[in-house]
Amino acid sequence: MIRLLVPIGALLTGIALLLLGTGLLNTLLALRGSAEGFADQTLGLLGSAYFAGFILGTWLCPRLIRRMGHVRAFTFLAAAEAACVLIHVLWVEPGMWLLLRMITGVALVGIYTVIESWLNTTAPPERRGQIFACYMAVNLGSLALAQQLLRWDSPMAFTLFAISAILIVVAVMPVSATRLAQPTISDTPALSLKRLWQAAPVACAGAVLSGLGMGGFWGLGAVYAGRMGMDTVQIAGFVSLVIVAGALSQWPMGRLSDQIDRRKALVLICGLAAVGGVLMALLGPFGQWLLVAAAVFGAGSFAVYPAVVAHLIDHLHQEDILSGNAALLMLHGLGAAIGPALAGVLMSLTAPVALPLFFTLMFALCAFYALWQLRQGRDRIVDEAAHYIPMVRTSNAVLEMMLEDATHEDVEPSPVTGDAAADTPPEAHAPADPGPQTDEQAPPARP
Repeated sequence: MIRLLVPIGALLTGIALLLLGTGLLNTLLALRGSAEGFADQTLGLLGSAYFAGFILGTWLCPRLIRRMGHVRAFTFLAAAEAACVLIHVLWVEPGMWLLLRMITGVALVGIYTVIESWLNTTAPPERRGQIFACYMAVNLGSLALAQQLLRWDSPMAFTLFAISAILIVVAVMPVSATRLAQPTISDTPALSLKRLWQAAPVACAGAVLSGLGMGGFWGLGAVYAGRMGMDTVQIAGFVSLVIVAGALSQWPMGRLSDQIDRRKALVLICGLAAVGGVLMALLGPFGQWLLVAAAVFGAGSFAVYPAVVAHLIDHLHQEDILSGNAALLMLHGLGAAIGPALAGVLMSLTAPVALPLFFTLMFALCAFYALWQLRQGRDRIVDEAAHYIPMVRTSNAVLEMMLEDATHEDVEPSPVTGDAAADTPPEAHAPADPGPQTDEQAPPARP
């Protein structure tokens, strides 16, 4: 493993430093904006602006990277993000912050594209699963660790903004020093949303609804913890615990998803996330008990999107998988862009408890829709059964690397169900062990 990671160590170090700075900024802005008297609706719009920039960047940044090259594009985008960090504290005004959050979203998806396309072309095909797992571990670990930097000083001080900007700037150093050959970025073919819905309606609904819920969490989760009386250190622990619980739940949730009907797994996973939302609403006023709810919510919510991706792959032919996942990523991003604004309006009109109830509603709707589809008939795999792959929403560039590990290469009928069953060597798998796919649903209508 060491020999595998050394060549890409500069890329992993760069993204780790950058996500430490970005993860700190995301929570810091929610706390600083709340302390400055921004309305919950405004704080929600800040989260929406960030994800709107993320969506815009998926179209703009590949062209920028082709024109500049990977190293110069990474430097350019990191400099833009670092400048945005410092302008936040120099110009504390909601309109300016909305613009800065959109620019930050564009820059971050461009940086993701640079790193992920580089990893995809550098990693040997037979080792892409391991590289992907390490990359996701770095991603989630950096976001969780970033919250602990809030202990350094008050959100009202300049210090934390300076630390965030420093980390983002320093992230340029290992990437600019690498000797790795720069890859080319290919265009992802388009798949219409109509075809995507006809192939896997549960996946489409799950992507949008999980995006709504998770967008609300990233945009306003820290605000809710502060409204419940937590101080800065406790809020850092709250957000970190959600992320860590989400990371630790990936193996059992993935095993569940690979062993039973994927829609049934989504009912259980979304149900767990909905229960976590209810517990956050009930335990919010009870201080540290809110951390219990955070763990339950994180364990369920972070597993929904990976299960949705695996369900989609089950229902697409091989030639459509890459474009289908790119479209699914866009649906998830649209949900994440709308979620914070919608949740912020609800919090402004009612009370802070509207946020966890919003989580509950989104994941409960996803669970009920998956259950309704489950009762419609049997589920048949189109080509090959997919693996559940622990992942977070990043960029289109990571899809190809992820999909190398998500689909079985050698598939034969299961003696029990007659469906595709895994026969892939363990080292090519995601952390979850695949089991036989159930055959409980008629094939979906296809164009």
